[in-house]
Amino acid sequence: MSIKITPLSEGVFTIGHDKIFVPFDDALHELNHRPIGSLLVEIQPFLIQTEGKNILFDTGLGFTLPNGELQIYSNLRYHDIDPKDIDMVILSHLHKDHAGGICHTNELGIKELCFPNATYYVGKKEFEYGIEKGFPSYTTEDFDILKNSPQVEWLDEKGSILGFISFEIDGGHCPFHTSFLLKSENERVFFGGDVAPQLKQLKTRYMAKYDYDGRRTMELRQAYAEKGKEENWVFLFYHDVKIPYSKM
Repeated sequence: MSIKITPLSEGVFTIGHDKIFVPFDDALHELNHRPIGSLLVEIQPFLIQTEGKNILFDTGLGFTLPNGELQIYSNLRYHDIDPKDIDMVILSHLHKDHAGGICHTNELGIKELCFPNATYYVGKKEFEYGIEKGFPSYTTEDFDILKNSPQVEWLDEKGSILGFISFEIDGGHCPFHTSFLLKSENERVFFGGDVAPQLKQLKTRYMAKYDYDGRRTMELRQAYAEKGKEENWVFLFYHDVKIPYSKM
């Protein structure tokens, strides 16, 4: 079966040392007016449709629109997908810009998962580390609901989901970051979360100060880029402001 890729852009932001995401519009703003060291990033979950499944890779910031609707709900409905239609939510890690849309508080003031019919796939070690580490990188109230939820499938260090998605803890960006490779007959789609967040980072020896282990992350990017080029992977770029997905 084919793999359909739909980027769900939440916009472009700058993020500084305070870990706060501030909207950025290049028609209105100047990057040099933001605090020194600010990074310019896209926030972009992905809807993947294959094998009869609607799969969400990471969940964005969890922001709401002026009408009170979750932005990720609005983005999905734009593509004729109801939140109840999401079958799988797959999480690379639980930093707040990737995990903000895991749950929300409903009109009765009760916290509930945003995708009521989905199975959530998340690394057990990443969850435990995130709960322990907390602020500012992790907002535990975004994901603590997963702890006792029957909708969660805890991922080990490596393995396979439903036979067509392989995964492995690769670390680097954070100690228990996980990357994923989807396979169909003739297609390979790779989601490397924040280990492979932008095309330009795969093309250079880029070492980021914000990574838990910058050198390992750089080495992972180089290895993924080489293997992806050999095997004709499509890379999904969560933080690329210009290129949502591409082959090498």
